[in-house]
Amino acid sequence: MADFPFDVVGFDLDGTLLDTSGDLTAAVNHALESAGRPPLTVEQVRPMIGGGSRHMLAQGMAATGRCSEAELDVLQRRLLDHYEANIAVTTAPFPHALDAMDALATRGVKLGIVTNKNERLARKVLGELGLTERFGAILGGDTLGPGRSKPKPDPILAMVERCGGGRAAFVGDSIYDTTAARAAGVPSVAVSFGFLQQPIEELGADAVIDSYAELVPTLERL
Repeated sequence: MADFPFDVVGFDLDGTLLDTSGDLTAAVNHALESAGRPPLTVEQVRPMIGGGSRHMLAQGMAATGRCSEAELDVLQRRLLDHYEANIAVTTAPFPHALDAMDALATRGVKLGIVTNKNERLARKVLGELGLTERFGAILGGDTLGPGRSKPKPDPILAMVERCGGGRAAFVGDSIYDTTAARAAGVPSVAVSFGFLQQPIEELGADAVIDSYAELVPTLERL
């Protein structure tokens, strides 16, 4: 176990570690309904996830008509209130994710979370799923302050430091993840089952997995 190539493995949250698409779609539709807009399907919302709640809502509003910044301010608050109150209705880890985390922990690897979700909401959903204690660091899009979330490398570098340092890898599903990892000098693994906004080949990841059953062997090859 001592020769495992990584000391720290970080994960994006939405679309990477957790399938949050159902609960996020419900929150988006709650905001849209309050503005008199038609609802969107999970399939429509899934590619909108990853850049934070305002980005997701702005795309949802654009799909159903125009929207001013002032209206976005009001609707984002409605979205977040609904989401926080219903944060883990359908949300669950992707298949084999817990087994992969167990296998990494057995090898002495420290685990971290770097998400563009608000840190308080990230901690809430992880807490409701009983996962918080698995992670040595949990960083949200607001943790380090304005302008320092992914695709900036700052939160990945902070995650590695808070997990004790060493060689790290990062697992994600978006260009935010692979760009941040590359800028941090960290190898990236993309999950093909995530909330992809573009073809997986365009993410520029160092490796791609189709299931969490492939994660540990893939990291060993990296």
